[in-house]
Amino acid sequence: MQPNPVLKNLGFSADDRVVIIHTDDIGMCQASVDAFADLAEFGLISSGAVMVPCPWFLEAAAYAREHPGADLGVHLTLTSEYERYRWAPLSTRDPASGLLDEGGFFHKATPDVWAKADPEAAIVELETQISRALGEGMNLTHIDTHMGSIAHPAIIPGYIQLAIKYGLPPMIPRLSADELMGVGNVDQATAQMIREMVNTLEEMGMPLLDGLTALQLVDPEDRFEQAKRALSALKPGLTHFIIHPAKDTPELRQIMPTWACRVADYETFMSEATREFIRDEGIQVIGYQALKDLMPNSL
Repeated sequence: MQPNPVLKNLGFSADDRVVIIHTDDIGMCQASVDAFADLAEFGLISSGAVMVPCPWFLEAAAYAREHPGADLGVHLTLTSEYERYRWAPLSTRDPASGLLDEGGFFHKATPDVWAKADPEAAIVELETQISRALGEGMNLTHIDTHMGSIAHPAIIPGYIQLAIKYGLPPMIPRLSADELMGVGNVDQATAQMIREMVNTLEEMGMPLLDGLTALQLVDPEDRFEQAKRALSALKPGLTHFIIHPAKDTPELRQIMPTWACRVADYETFMSEATREFIRDEGIQVIGYQALKDLMPNSL
């Protein structure tokens, strides 16, 4: 595959390792909003995305209004994965939409969304979330996806159209079909469709990523060492690097079993040692605003 044109357009070489250090799940709970505020001030992370249907979205939006330079997008949400802490669609309460589970919330798992959701209803919901964020005064820089729920053949074209309509770079990597199957938990047909879409989008001049990676929400121990290994493994090109930081609160501990990993992410990326490691590795950190600035006006 040819080098990513985004690198040249941003003044990097094809051999540079460029990364967007991205904070997911902002607004899911208070601890996620407070963590982002601290991390943004510390200056090591470079972007984040808010979950508009979630209980603390309005606090995240207030932060965005007070900090208009914050690099924030919409973490487009079609799932609600926890047992006793749930959220629901903004656009409909109609069971016929297929967006609701038996309790009236989003489905807990992405395969259930793919099996049950009406694609048109899903796309309406995605646009409603973008519109709500804009309506709350957010200066959006991109769109991405919670739990990969947009990665379905009947939904992802609508996701792309929303990116074009609102002038927001989408989180889409320039990967082969086999690579997409590995990182996206999608089948071969979907991966091939995304690959063909990537070719078309790149011809249109849309800025795209080279890869996606994340600190997995599995083991909170030695998180700094995990981060160092993941960052050291970055390949040349532009990578979306996902973390899920949150401050340690009683609420967070009650909501999710992965709370310790999230607290460890917060502590790791509030560390001067992590900053020094990234600098010493020669990794270049950018935000999504740089990609938004490259969005072609003709789309």
